Parts: sequence; C-alpha cells; structure tokens
Amino acid sequence: MHRLAALLFGMTAGLSSLLGCAPPVKGIKQDQTALRFKMKSLAGEEVDLSKYQGQVVLIVNVASKCGFTGQYEQLQALHEKHSARGLAILGFPCNQFLGQEPGSAEEIQSFCRTNYGVTFDLFAKVDVKGENACALYRLLTSLDTQPKGAGKIGWNFEKFVIDRNGMVVARFGSSTQPDDPTMLAIIERELAAGESLVQSSAVGR
Repeated sequence: MHRLAALLFGMTAGLSSLLGCAPPVKGIKQDQTALRFKMKSLAGEEVDLSKYQGQVVLIVNVASKCGFTGQYEQLQALHEKHSARGLAILGFPCNQFLGQEPGSAEEIQSFCRTNYGVTFDLFAKVDVKGENACALYRLLTSLDTQPKGAGKIGWNFEKFVIDRNGMVVARFGSSTQPDDPTMLAIIERELAAGESLVQSSAVGR
C-alpha cells in the first residue's frame, strides 16, 4: 500500500511539474531592480534593460507553436492601449518547451508581425530554466512573487509584472490571459501610481 501511494504521489508530482503546478518553492525578497541586465534584441543588438526603468514592464516568455500562442493578440492589444501611459511589453522567445519556438530570429519576427501585428519589443531566444537559464530569468523565478510564487517556469507565456522602480510585483502562469481582470488591475494600479507622482510633482512646482 505504501509503495502504491508513493508511486501515485510521484506520478502526480511529475504531472504537476509538467503543467507548471509543482509544489510551491520558498522564494527570496527582491533587493535590486530586475532591469539591471543586458539582453540581446531579436535583431541581435545589445539592450540595457535599464532603459525601461520608469515604465511598467510586462515580461513574457513566448513561443510560436504553442497552445497559448494566441495570447500574442491580447498582448499586442495591451501594448496599443497602454504604451502611451508607460507600459512596456517584453517578449522573450524560448524553445525549451517541446520545441515550440524552433524558428530563427527572422522567422519569429515575421510570424509575430504577419499573424498578430506585434510591435512590442521582442528579444533573442533565451533559456528560462535549467543550468543555462539567463540571469534575468534566474532572478525572476527566484523571487517570492504572488500569485504564482517562486519556482521554475512551467510553460510558455508566463507573465511577470514589474513596477516603475524595477520591482517585480506579480507573477502569473501561462493559462492567465493577458486580459485577465486580476492582472489588468495590477497593471492599471502601477500605471496610475506613476501618473499620480507626475501630477503631484507638477502641482508642487
């Protein structure tokens, strides 16, 4: 009986891990901006993420052949609606989940523009988990960020919301749509907070 229970637990844990529902990991508190790294753009140019400091940033690991790929449409809609207020969406292609992002940089760019009209910033392919995970994702997944919490990326299209000070304020799993009311409320809160500071500063002059 004990052996059967252990076997069932192992199977459940394995399936949960595959689906991004692994047992919670104790995370750490953030003590520096998440925008302190340099990454390669999809065009191969070095980008200092500090250029986004002062904006509200939504970081998403993306893929072109995933069941969640349709979320590109909602991400682009968010970009069009809120970029003027200071929202920056950063897409990081990743091929670690069943090889669902196999294309070259040119192919990824063409796919995103042709099918979804993507104009927000896309970056070169990166590893988001494992030994070769890039420094940005090593930080993001180590943080005690709700509602998902710390732990490895479970699948494509996980989402991290970063405030204007570079602090990660929310993490959502792949199945959370970009127009999810809870996530939208957090983005709206952070956008409004920055606007309030600007208004207060203007009044004080």
